[in-house]
Amino acid sequence: TKSKRSPRLHVDGAILGYKRGLRTQNSKISLIKIKGCDEKKDTSFYLGKKVAFITKAADGSFRVNWGKVCRSHGSNGVVRCAFGRNLPPQSIGGRVRIMMYPSHV
Repeated sequence: TKSKRSPRLHVDGAILGYKRGLRTQNSKISLIKIKGCDEKKDTSFYLGKKVAFITKAADGSFRVNWGKVCRSHGSNGVVRCAFGRNLPPQSIGGRVRIMMYPSHV
């Protein structure tokens, strides 16, 4: 007897930090490593996908900061994401969900 499971709608990712140069950093663009995405050519599938950073509020409800995958960064499967509200510094090292929609397949 197989149990019915809903399809997986997201892939996990880790927040690495902000886009930065030698002396400055741009907190508007966050760098995210996508699980299972290890080459630059793999990141092309995720371009334009929605990203969710989920936090728990004091009253027990959940809050979501939505963003979008803008472009790739480097050659190891890291992508640049822009969020509606910039991610706080405490989120570095945290988890995000990369949604499998919108899809152009």
